[in-house]
Amino acid sequence: MVKTASTMLPLGSQAPEFSLPNVDGSTVSLSDYADKPGLLVMFICNHCPFVIHLRKELAKFATEYQEKGLAVVAISSNDVENYPQDGPDKMKQEAETHGYTFPYLFDDSQDVAKAYHAACTPDFFLFDKDRRLVYRGQFDDSRPESGIPVTGADLRAACDSVLAGESVPADQKPSIGCNIKWKSGSEPSYFTGQATA
Repeated sequence: MVKTASTMLPLGSQAPEFSLPNVDGSTVSLSDYADKPGLLVMFICNHCPFVIHLRKELAKFATEYQEKGLAVVAISSNDVENYPQDGPDKMKQEAETHGYTFPYLFDDSQDVAKAYHAACTPDFFLFDKDRRLVYRGQFDDSRPESGIPVTGADLRAACDSVLAGESVPADQKPSIGCNIKWKSGSEPSYFTGQATA
């Protein structure tokens, strides 16, 4: 596995717009969550071992925080021509199998991933009530084969702060995962072109 780190988009960045198809056939947009106290945008996919490592706890985490009022959205932006296991049909199956209670959106053009400066799966972006970026970083310290339990401690602490109307500490560790599988010749300028995992 080749490890790719989050770009660490500058804190305070405004949440980029999105309007993408969900696995249930609906279209989900940023504006759908205007009344929520916080928004978590996660870039994930089906086949990445880093996502597979935490998906059980991620599903539990999302359900818990949605019940607390946080909006949670996942986006898959991988090139499905070369990675068909990450296509919409497989995404729907993944969501059902693992109990995803959040929208799982397909970014076929990869434009949304580029707007967010997403680089890896998983990549987490947490926005406050004004949709300003307050956290971009890891779920926790656990990695595949690390022996460290998956708890979501880092992201939980950030979400708790947002829901309490408190500031999130700026000292944040980047998420680590597989690089987003960009379509041939479309790698964004911020992406370093690290090898695929």
